[in-house]
Amino acid sequence: MLNILVVGSGGREHAMSWKIKQSPKVNQLFIAPGNAGTAELGQNIPVGVSDFQGLKKVILEKKIDLVVIGPEVPLVEGLHDFILADEELKQVKVVGPQQEGAQLEGSKDYAKAFMQRHNIPTAKYLTVTAENLPEGLAFLESLKAPFVLKADGLAAGKGVLIIDNLAEAQASLKEMLDGQFGAASSKVVIEEFLSGVELSVFAITDGKDYQILPEAKDYKRIGEGDTGLNTGGMGAISPVPFADATFMKKIEDRIVKPTVEGLQKDGIPYNGFVFFGLINCGGEPYVIEYNVRMGDPETEAVMLRIKSDFVDLLLAAAEGTMSEQKIEIDERAAVTVMLVSGGYPGDYTKGIAMSGFEATENSILFHAGTKFKGSDVVTDGGRVLAVSSYGTDMKSALAQSYANAEKINFEGKYYRKDLGFDL
Repeated sequence: MLNILVVGSGGREHAMSWKIKQSPKVNQLFIAPGNAGTAELGQNIPVGVSDFQGLKKVILEKKIDLVVIGPEVPLVEGLHDFILADEELKQVKVVGPQQEGAQLEGSKDYAKAFMQRHNIPTAKYLTVTAENLPEGLAFLESLKAPFVLKADGLAAGKGVLIIDNLAEAQASLKEMLDGQFGAASSKVVIEEFLSGVELSVFAITDGKDYQILPEAKDYKRIGEGDTGLNTGGMGAISPVPFADATFMKKIEDRIVKPTVEGLQKDGIPYNGFVFFGLINCGGEPYVIEYNVRMGDPETEAVMLRIKSDFVDLLLAAAEGTMSEQKIEIDERAAVTVMLVSGGYPGDYTKGIAMSGFEATENSILFHAGTKFKGSDVVTDGGRVLAVSSYGTDMKSALAQSYANAEKINFEGKYYRKDLGFDL
């Protein structure tokens, strides 16, 4: 029986905790810092994801056997390395890559160079700093519009600009290098624009072998018809209708397998999740980006479709026994509709009282940005609640989530009513 610590506080961590809790192998579950939803599954501990000393104390006091790191920030900051290097902690099993592997998400430049080295299909690119700005301006001229500019470092999903006009793209490149996204954009990756439909594919790996989890499509833009500003994600759908067996085979052969083999060739120790942000260009998959953790809100749909014991997969990733695992997938569709605070992704108010939870039925509510104020649940983020449902197909699952999205109340509540419009 295992004591498990999930690090994080979002919808992804609530969904992972929900799945972990179904395993007979779990003794106690702890979530740091957690949210109002995770509190129903285990014990929340008020320690931040970057407070490594605080997390060490939790691991020792609660006799933790397995640490599952949810978000990217502690991975890029080296939480796994910290645990490995500590005499008192090094026996603890960890799911999540060490700092070097986490650079696949922590640096766009690192990721693009990795893909190029291992012949993984991706867009043409150039990395620009203040030093080679003239080269960057010239590279933009060599591309067809629209132009894609990405901050090299972590910018909470906000550091990507897509611009139709060359002069504007050149001006934006200078602004980014001048610190528009802080240190994250001291390096900027310019990319050729790829046109197509995006999807997210997830693998869990021990660094040698892997299992591919259910794929999903998420919706980033705040507005219906994919308009308006980028968000952390407004909803997700799994399975993705165009990702049939033939297309998934291309993804595995050209992208998943070469990525895991590339990590081995480069001597990069890696265990945990790899998120492949892909685009389908005329039936051919290309990588837009890597993430080194599960996606959010995709996890809130993907976890519903994993039938196998999730703890077995986590242990296999930590212990190097992934080749012995089989993954069983639920045939049903699963969707997630994200309820967000009024004003998000711009300015919004926190601490707004929420109600209507008990009126919902046949959906699973994953808390993303909530906390307790006394015994009341209040909003505590831009993305507040993920309403996830099963269905025989995407439409019936969406209908179920939308019916329950209506029943949850908080002032300023907004959600997209057109998820799946492009499928």
